[in-house]
Amino acid sequence: MNLAAGLVGLLAGVVVGPLADRLATNAPVHTPLLRAVPFSPRLPLVTAGTALLAAASGLAFGFTLEAVIAAFFCWVLVVITRTDLEHRLIPDRIVLPSAVVVAVTRTLDEPSVAWVFGGLGAGLALFLLVLAYPKGMGMGDVKLALFMGAGLGLSVVVGLFLGFIAGAVPAIVLLVRHGREARKQAIPLGPFLALGAAIALFAGDAILDWYLA
Repeated sequence: MNLAAGLVGLLAGVVVGPLADRLATNAPVHTPLLRAVPFSPRLPLVTAGTALLAAASGLAFGFTLEAVIAAFFCWVLVVITRTDLEHRLIPDRIVLPSAVVVAVTRTLDEPSVAWVFGGLGAGLALFLLVLAYPKGMGMGDVKLALFMGAGLGLSVVVGLFLGFIAGAVPAIVLLVRHGREARKQAIPLGPFLALGAAIALFAGDAILDWYLA
């Protein structure tokens, strides 16, 4: 059954890929989100991301509302990854409505305050980090953390931890290669947080159980 759900997810992701690429192109420049755009050389990568992550959602959760939420969650992460890599921007008009949609659907599927508290807690944690170290990240990362918490609940702790660890790797490489000059080279944090969120979506509960055992 889950294999069939994975195949459906794969096909859905292929269909959604061009839409996700269009959103990623239009959102940062404040044009209508669904306006037609020229062919993007990144379209194959975006479509591969939406397809594979949707397939993983189907395989992990079967024909359930949870699988639909997981696929949507991943598609938003793909869009945010592209906008942050290209424009150093996590668009409010993508991440904030998506956070509301995910929090509401998560609560409908599995009634709990964890989704709302996870979003608010993660957003507050990164907001405090921005206040302490404003050069290291921006408010877009705070809103991404809010979105992550709404979709992951308590597992957002895993997503944030893995995201920061992943983001530290290129930062250390730049520091070793360029020394103090590396401080002038900004590395977008969003894609690494998105990676951590995707891992936490599928394995966050298992990682937390292992850590707390």
